[in-house]
Amino acid sequence: MRVSHGVSAVFDDPNLVSCAGLAPVLALAQRCGLHQLVADTVTVSGPGSANPGLKIPALVAGMVAGADSIDDMDLLRHGGMGRLFGGVRAPSTLGSFLRTFRFGHVRQLDKVAAAVLVNLAAHTPLLKDADQMVLVDVDDTVKATYGYAKQGAGYGYSKVKGLNALLGVVSTPTSAPIIAATRLRKGNVNSARGAARLVADTLVTAQRCGATGLILTRADSAFYNADVVAAISRGGSRFSITARMDKAVTAAIASIPETAWTPIRYPNAIWDDEQQRWISDAEVAETRYTAFASRGVGRQVSARLIVRRVKRLNPAGQGELLPGYRHHAVFTDSPLTVLQAEACHRGHAIVEQVIADLKQGPLAHLPSGVFNANSAWLVCAAIAFNLTRAAGCLASRFHAKATTATLRAQLIQLPGRLARSARRLVLHLPTDWPWEHPWTGLFTNACGPPPATP
Repeated sequence: MRVSHGVSAVFDDPNLVSCAGLAPVLALAQRCGLHQLVADTVTVSGPGSANPGLKIPALVAGMVAGADSIDDMDLLRHGGMGRLFGGVRAPSTLGSFLRTFRFGHVRQLDKVAAAVLVNLAAHTPLLKDADQMVLVDVDDTVKATYGYAKQGAGYGYSKVKGLNALLGVVSTPTSAPIIAATRLRKGNVNSARGAARLVADTLVTAQRCGATGLILTRADSAFYNADVVAAISRGGSRFSITARMDKAVTAAIASIPETAWTPIRYPNAIWDDEQQRWISDAEVAETRYTAFASRGVGRQVSARLIVRRVKRLNPAGQGELLPGYRHHAVFTDSPLTVLQAEACHRGHAIVEQVIADLKQGPLAHLPSGVFNANSAWLVCAAIAFNLTRAAGCLASRFHAKATTATLRAQLIQLPGRLARSARRLVLHLPTDWPWEHPWTGLFTNACGPPPATP
């Protein structure tokens, strides 16, 4: 492939847009009440705080289109974007608006994000089979920041200077994850700080989205404490949390008899005809365990301790001089079998994929020096993530589980030319676009008449 001879370029067409896919996505956002919810809920005040019902959707639209900083919001102002969309604002205006937020305003925006997600779940197949099983994953990440003017920045567990983002993610075995709750915290904060409240908010939102079956909340050892487990139980969910390898857990593992260990059937495990069992480096067993024994009797929790053990690696060329295992313990009250529960807990890595997706998009930067402005930015990023995921669900089965980068490249960043016919705007799109049918499905579902309510 090579460029044709004699090509020249002129920026002179006022009817072209580079992100035609924003039209159905913002139509879906408007149908789900984003603009009205912001206008009714967010009560920021002061210079630059006017029209939150236009500015928050503008920030979300920029993030859907690929903006990862305030300056990048300028991509909303080119060609025919002003004719295709109303309420387009300059980056400086949006930056000033974010800096008017206080903690209470961020919580108001959290309420908007939850309500929009509930409406998206009602209008799109965002959480398929939520009446059977829903998985809730909680985790945090440190987003690196630079310079000396970032409020709240500090060195956390990762030894990286930045801010700490806590996320509550909801999914089902047949649907991709969505973000139900977020919190931005100081960089040097303990991972579990505020986690109990975030878990409670996540579970409430999940149930409002249709989670009526089994709900299982998964987390790593950073969230292994009595407050988080109690919040999970109060929220009507089962828990599956990686246990810390303290003396009590180690003693419980040592008490498991050797005959109780069952090999895990990994894809590369070998079936032994003589022993009539699978030979694998990993084995799993379970025992009964009471956690948080140092707390009061009312705070102690008795449940299953599911343990996976893997043989320690020895130096090459040597035999097994000191036989031993590495143990991974999971504290859970899951009703699944031991093998199912252990495999289900390993699926907790799904939240890491969501974090990576955000860091490749709107969370590539926390663009403001003001902490509450960055908190509002994180909430907008979650709204944009869920809105993009819902658009993928309306497009096709493939796009329902595609990454945000794929959805953006195939459905959002689609060039188009505006024309007017019979007093209506018409978007002329490229011929032979490989994803024409999914995009048409998205456009029809988002911009057509709303579906009849049952």
